[in-house]
Amino acid sequence: MHLRHTLLATLVAAAWGFNFVVIHVGIGDFPPLLFSALRFTLAAIPLVFFIRKPDVPWRIILGIGGMLGVVKFSLLFIGMDVGLSAGLASLVLQTQAFFTIILAGLVLGERPSGGQLAGMFVAFSGIALVASTVGGDLSALGLSLAIASALAWACSNLIMKKAGPADMLSLMVWVSLVPPLPLMLLSFLFEGGDAIVAAFQNLRLVGIGATLYIAFVATIFGFAVWGKLINIYGAGKVAPYSLLVPIFGMSFSSLLLGEEFGPLRLIAAALVICGLTINQLSGRKPVSLKPAE
Repeated sequence: MHLRHTLLATLVAAAWGFNFVVIHVGIGDFPPLLFSALRFTLAAIPLVFFIRKPDVPWRIILGIGGMLGVVKFSLLFIGMDVGLSAGLASLVLQTQAFFTIILAGLVLGERPSGGQLAGMFVAFSGIALVASTVGGDLSALGLSLAIASALAWACSNLIMKKAGPADMLSLMVWVSLVPPLPLMLLSFLFEGGDAIVAAFQNLRLVGIGATLYIAFVATIFGFAVWGKLINIYGAGKVAPYSLLVPIFGMSFSSLLLGEEFGPLRLIAAALVICGLTINQLSGRKPVSLKPAE
């Protein structure tokens, strides 16, 4: 890859890693479901009026929007709200790559390679180590919701595969039209109207900034650049840069939020990243068309 494009891919990975810190900040100002609804509202409007709908059936757009936007992000944001630190969230969520392989085998009949199976074993050994550190800043519920979020992401990857080689930015803008109304309804039902009103009455600049970041930097900028790089070089050359996301996520969380990992969690992180690397080097194209952010 050209040096400029290498730097851009690294910048996107850093932006997605930093996004977990931003989510941590955002759910301090907004209830998690409301915060997710605001993200997708801003990501879709007004760009949907200027970006043509991709040549993808509505059932695919609705499926991705429901599974990725409503299920995956609801589980992730709630998980972080009830006991999952930003750094660990950025790490645990990467198991979506292995859930995708498992589901592709069960649903599509795609047999995983030996390298993928080895990577899966190494990475899930790391997640087991993370689970052994439950307590303090990590609750069993928060970890479970993050793993369920990764599984939901894997389901959306299989749906996204049916979209074919669609423009990633255009697809994400139109997919972002789907989650706001269901998320607002869920927020009203489970978080309550009073909590929603209080969030807007006590609006702070940091909360506004967090919402703008996850909508425009993590979503619009990130997918626009990532999609362009994939169009130029192909997914095989660009996808490995997603391995940097948990590294950036854990580093930013440690530097900015004071998150402490300890020896077991550092070993766990090394195992997960090693497993992801083995998977990338296994010689098979990943099912996922989306990077791990």
